[in-house]
Amino acid sequence: MAGVGRKVAVAAVQFACTDVEAENVATAESIFKVIALFEYTVGLLIREAHKKGAKIVLIQELFEGHYFCQAQRLDFFRRAKPYKGNSTIIRMQQLAKELEVVIPVSFFEEANNAHYNSVAIIDADGTDLGLYRKSHIPDGPGYQEKFYFNPGDTGFKAFKTKYATVGVGICWDQWFPECARAMALQGAEILFYPTAIGSEPQDGNLDSREHWKRVMQGHAGANLVPLVASNRIGRETVETEHGKSTITFYGNSFIAGPTGEIVKLANDKDEEVLVAEFDLDEIKATRHGWGIFRDRRPELYKVLLTLDGEK
Repeated sequence: MAGVGRKVAVAAVQFACTDVEAENVATAESIFKVIALFEYTVGLLIREAHKKGAKIVLIQELFEGHYFCQAQRLDFFRRAKPYKGNSTIIRMQQLAKELEVVIPVSFFEEANNAHYNSVAIIDADGTDLGLYRKSHIPDGPGYQEKFYFNPGDTGFKAFKTKYATVGVGICWDQWFPECARAMALQGAEILFYPTAIGSEPQDGNLDSREHWKRVMQGHAGANLVPLVASNRIGRETVETEHGKSTITFYGNSFIAGPTGEIVKLANDKDEEVLVAEFDLDEIKATRHGWGIFRDRRPELYKVLLTLDGEK
């Protein structure tokens, strides 16, 4: 007789950020309190009241303030903090321990003379399991991250938490299938992508939300793992060197199942908490039976190391 599967509930949260760090950290904390209540079948912001409650909870990218990368401003480097002794990480460690949840915490990291867009992975007992630094750094109108962030030097990782082995990419990483596959090959059972994405200041008619979702749905399906994406909402205006720049963040945080199907989806305006439960043992058996890792031909993939496809 088959045993009981290893079931894990995961969550994505989304909210509008102010540009006051303390308010945003408090907002994130209040959402976690709602999830804690949900574990006792009482949920104020959660649509699926029958779930047991989230054990791994994803907050959006750089949630401590506005998405400052709309501008190239020297004073914004003051927002960066060292990894060790980081007050937000410490606060989330306390919260993780209290609620027995895993929390990937996004933050702007200062490391001596380098700066990174980073995530600290906090386990359910409050232990800091380590750091991932964003590998792919965008540089376009409204998303001028190369001015602030060095390319990450950690490589892609899988973190063994109390409930599951997880992989975390950050925003622009989500557009690269190699990132998802690298984490899955290291044993990641669920992929998480904290995000800050919305309108394009240079083209008001460009709306990437459907493309954005489909790309990550593909990662879930290609690797046969659930995937969680958290994005912010709200309209943010930043003073730039050329005047004001505004982005309307489109939310649409979602949780996808292991064949890429969206099982939970937020809208583009409301503060929301999405929760879905997956049987990781059942998914593992399906993944092994499907043969996607067995039938790989890495000796043929050297072309991936080139730009023009030439050997």
